[in-house]
Amino acid sequence: MGRIVTKGCLNVTTARGARLSFGDETGALVAVRFTDNRAQWAFLVDADMRLGELYMDGRFIVERGTIYDFIALILREAQNHTHPLAARMIDSVRARFRKWRLPNLKGRSKRNVAHHYDLDGRLYQLFLDGDRQYSCAYFEHPHQSLEDAQLSKKRHLAAKLLLEPHHRVLDIGCGWGGLARHLAARVTQGEVLGTTLSEEQLTYARGLHKHDEIGRVVFELQDYRGLSGCFDRIVSVGMFEHVGAASYGTFFKTCAKLLDDSGVMVLHTIGCSATPGFTTPWLDKYIFPGGYIPSLSEIIPQIEKAGLIVTDVEILRLHYAWTLKIWRDRFMARRQEAATLYDERFCRMWEFYLAAAEAAFRYEDLVVFQIQIAKRNDSVPVTRNYIRDDEQQAGRDIAALFGGRAAFKPNME
Repeated sequence: MGRIVTKGCLNVTTARGARLSFGDETGALVAVRFTDNRAQWAFLVDADMRLGELYMDGRFIVERGTIYDFIALILREAQNHTHPLAARMIDSVRARFRKWRLPNLKGRSKRNVAHHYDLDGRLYQLFLDGDRQYSCAYFEHPHQSLEDAQLSKKRHLAAKLLLEPHHRVLDIGCGWGGLARHLAARVTQGEVLGTTLSEEQLTYARGLHKHDEIGRVVFELQDYRGLSGCFDRIVSVGMFEHVGAASYGTFFKTCAKLLDDSGVMVLHTIGCSATPGFTTPWLDKYIFPGGYIPSLSEIIPQIEKAGLIVTDVEILRLHYAWTLKIWRDRFMARRQEAATLYDERFCRMWEFYLAAAEAAFRYEDLVVFQIQIAKRNDSVPVTRNYIRDDEQQAGRDIAALFGGRAAFKPNME
């Protein structure tokens, strides 16, 4: 711990009552305590798996500060390079055998999705924006509200899709349907098909149909491997993380089959800016079973093999850390409501998930990739000016809709 935490102020109380201090005593104090010796050994040998479990079970207790403060102290300097030898050896084995994990076949994919997305919908109401955007927002300035930043994300994606009123659009992994409905407002003479594997998301998305959207946006419970037809535009946001490395080839070959020859696709996915790694085992067991965060070097070759062309790549850095901070603050403010839906152990699990994810996006190598894909070189303009122009026009349209007033006011969250 002395090699990992050289800055800040961390006090650790052992199971036998000894107090150890780490850091240079700057900043706010973070104090933690282990309740038993086995908990200490579990943390030292395999923190990636056991820290979350220990926190959930009340065997690792944060007495000053928050679990986020502790994880931030661990991650902001170390980035795994000074972790104990046993932990680094386990990490190396996990990275080496990442491709030997069970593939996400159709039945398994649906079970994995249900594990997370078929939770009580009231849980997501506690911390998401009103549109239930459960993916990285796009912050145009640091103090933008979550609602405004999520709207900016939808505008940004719509601009990259180069939508025309007659287009037929496919949203693979549509979540609760917010993006599909946003795009439907742009394709006034076309249609949008949103697909999900979550029963809860499907029910919610279908229940929010507005009269002017009926017929132009349709939601289906459908695996991407069973889709057919031809689409002018394809978008996928926050779904690729659940595909699994073994199925990347299948995913892009399916997209190539579905995309029109002059079509455009945008893939929005969490990614790793370093070399390929492994899924954090705690996250795989408790939060996103079957999930995997790819590096760009794992995605691009599969796009090329499918006969597709990468026309643009944008890396969103820190945007997800800001998104997760707001989610975590909102969840903690309404934590008691979550406890009535589930229990205290679930709340500690969810807090750990949001805290660890925020710290990883802030201090480690997690980013978000937005990859624009086409079949032809001339399917999109040769400069990015069209993205800015489309976003500005969308902003003017909304301002006009609200009588010159901003649709959302920034707030300090």
